[in-house]
Amino acid sequence: MAKETEKMIAYCGIVCTGCEAYIATQTGDEKKARETAEMWSKAYNANIKLEDVWCDGCLVEGKKCAHCHECEIRKCARTKGFVNCAHCPDYKCETLKGFLKMVPNAEKLLDEIRAGL
Repeated sequence: MAKETEKMIAYCGIVCTGCEAYIATQTGDEKKARETAEMWSKAYNANIKLEDVWCDGCLVEGKKCAHCHECEIRKCARTKGFVNCAHCPDYKCETLKGFLKMVPNAEKLLDEIRAGL
């Protein structure tokens, strides 16, 4: 588990350590995990179950929430060996652009990382 002061930034720019699923997993909080599953089900018009929520974060071995387990962005960045997508020469590829439309905070963070490279 990451220290409280450390941020785990996923390949796509989401801050794993700030994610409700990650927090519920790291604290073993089943109530928070259930609430997260319900919230995501409504937000994404999907049937997200409790078992789909448990996640240890994108960058480490361990449990992955259902989306992160099958994430094409994650697979691509891991295959290419990048810390996150900001380090990729194809930054803001079509796959990433589509995702970032839904998560503007992730785009802002990746842009900031890229500007510092």
